[in-house]
Amino acid sequence: MNYLIGDIQGCCGALERLLQALDFSPSRDRLWLLGDLVNRGPESLRTLRRLIDLGDAATSLLGNHDLHLLAAAHGVRRPHAGDTLDDILQAPDCAALMDWLRHQHLATFDNGWLMVHAGVPPQWSLDDTLTCAQEVEAVLRGPDLADFLHAMYGNEPARWDAGLTGTDRLRFTVNALTRLRFCTPDGTLDFKTKDGAGAAPAGHLPWFDVPGRRTADTPVAFGHWSTLGLLNRPHLLGLDTGCVWGGCLTAARVDGSTREIIQVPCAQAQRPGG
Repeated sequence: MNYLIGDIQGCCGALERLLQALDFSPSRDRLWLLGDLVNRGPESLRTLRRLIDLGDAATSLLGNHDLHLLAAAHGVRRPHAGDTLDDILQAPDCAALMDWLRHQHLATFDNGWLMVHAGVPPQWSLDDTLTCAQEVEAVLRGPDLADFLHAMYGNEPARWDAGLTGTDRLRFTVNALTRLRFCTPDGTLDFKTKDGAGAAPAGHLPWFDVPGRRTADTPVAFGHWSTLGLLNRPHLLGLDTGCVWGGCLTAARVDGSTREIIQVPCAQAQRPGG
């Protein structure tokens, strides 16, 4: 069976309950984790180690919190108030954990599904998405990781241009794949609004509702947007259901045209705005 799982954010107890509910077997089943593996929940270190132990049975995507962890581990960013990363940063195997993390994906396509953490700009095709993701993945895995982490932060450029090169191109890709919620019809990204789909800023739409989006006919699964809640449309799965905020941890079993949603409730680890 193939299962897509939303944001865990260090809630390893919920992950274990979900795997039990799935009757998960690493010899039979495959998991795809849609990013934000760590942070804000109570067991980020245990979560990373559990995912590593799953080996080839699990494919993990990188979310904004996972990239933040890499930046903190390399001294580029200090942990924020509300972060729960100290157990990882102080672990004796922190370097090995970071090496595993930097080798995970920003986007992947399997079993007919394009999987990202946050969203896909309307100008990008499936091939564009995978190509741009692979460009960033190569830098994350290479010798210039620390330099890139220093340059990764910022909101510009906010709109895709095929002529983008260098750091601008890489930064746009990171922002689109790990931070996107709303954008304008011409694909200009908004990074301020974190509320649900009905709170779109003037002139903006949820990225997946932009007319003419080039991945409209490609099934896309994503996380990141807890205030959106479960989104279950024929070609869309939004699976961040606010585990860390006291919601649920959600999995979707996908097998051709068959789909099943499985959820487990989670204890609240953080208060929104707290």
